[in-house]
Amino acid sequence: MGRFFINTKFICSICGNVDSAYVGYKNGQPYCRRCIMFRGQEASNNYVITEKADYQLAYKLSDDQKRLSAKLLRNYLKGIDSLVHAVCGSGKTEICLEVIAHCINNGLRVGFAVPRKDVVLELTYHFKNIFKNNKVIAVYGGNSNRLEGDLIVLTTHQLYRYNQYFDLLIMDEIDAFPYRGNTILEAFFYRSIKKNFVLMTATPTPKLIKQFKQPSRDILELYSRFHQHPLPVPNIICGNLLYLNYKLVSETSRLLRQFKPILIFVPTIDLSKKVYRFLSIFFSHGNYINSKSEQRQMIIKRFRSKKYRYLVTTAVLERGVTIRDLQVIVYLSDHSIYDAHSLIQIAGRVGRKKDAPGGEVIFLAKHKNQETQRAIKEINAANQKL
Repeated sequence: MGRFFINTKFICSICGNVDSAYVGYKNGQPYCRRCIMFRGQEASNNYVITEKADYQLAYKLSDDQKRLSAKLLRNYLKGIDSLVHAVCGSGKTEICLEVIAHCINNGLRVGFAVPRKDVVLELTYHFKNIFKNNKVIAVYGGNSNRLEGDLIVLTTHQLYRYNQYFDLLIMDEIDAFPYRGNTILEAFFYRSIKKNFVLMTATPTPKLIKQFKQPSRDILELYSRFHQHPLPVPNIICGNLLYLNYKLVSETSRLLRQFKPILIFVPTIDLSKKVYRFLSIFFSHGNYINSKSEQRQMIIKRFRSKKYRYLVTTAVLERGVTIRDLQVIVYLSDHSIYDAHSLIQIAGRVGRKKDAPGGEVIFLAKHKNQETQRAIKEINAANQKL
């Protein structure tokens, strides 16, 4: 991929960098040091879709989902980019199926991007069960041998491989790490779009909402979960560390006696190990998981199959997890790593199944800080709009 000069000023054709502090020279030629680690094979543009998308769901969409699904397709046909502002568990993925199928059936290229590999794997499995006739591929770090298919599910880091490629690019979890605030990944996103895009989030920023208030863009709002039950409102328990440790044990014990699977969120990798060791004194059949855990997918699989009754986890399971009857405890929810957006996402792990729409979210904190209170305020506000 080449670089070029405009009026002797270097502009990176991949990430758009113009800062000379990030420009190096080799054999007299400039190169961008800001995105130099993103090099590799790019999509060929030669792939041809041969199968029609005859997708099927095992359940019916809600009236609100049907309304937004039709609106997304209308917007795409009119060349309008869409922002889907929908609460956790509203079924944002299902809202996109109609416009995805339209594009596949017309030989157009579709991508579905998310910031994290774990969610790519979840979505790929989900889409393969829906679009059974089509080639659904996953592209992420360490898995980029195949770059083209009928539907490409990929991490945002891999978007650099697709230069003006996607007729439709859908991106979920735009507020999630590592995409949020990353100008390089944002540049990859816009560089990969050939026609239109859809952004999806449960927690849009005022800046993002402002960007979509123009004729060529549209905001679609959905405040109800697909099963029409309210979002779980967290219960905050405050006290010193000794009291919080006592409540962690007592609340875990209470939920386990109800035969409920539990995710216990902690703010750091070190705490994931320490809290698990502490809880393992009292409770068997548990484990911990973080970004450095080996066999992460195997641990999650064992949790899904109820071989583990509880998991201590960092933010790696903040998104993309749907488990029946799941309960959530956030240990030290007032830690600086948690903002209102992440706490809302964590709370949204609960009650995502139609046959188990309820559940508990417990915040264990030294004090009620601004972010925990804002998270609860926004959840209550969303529930009032049901």
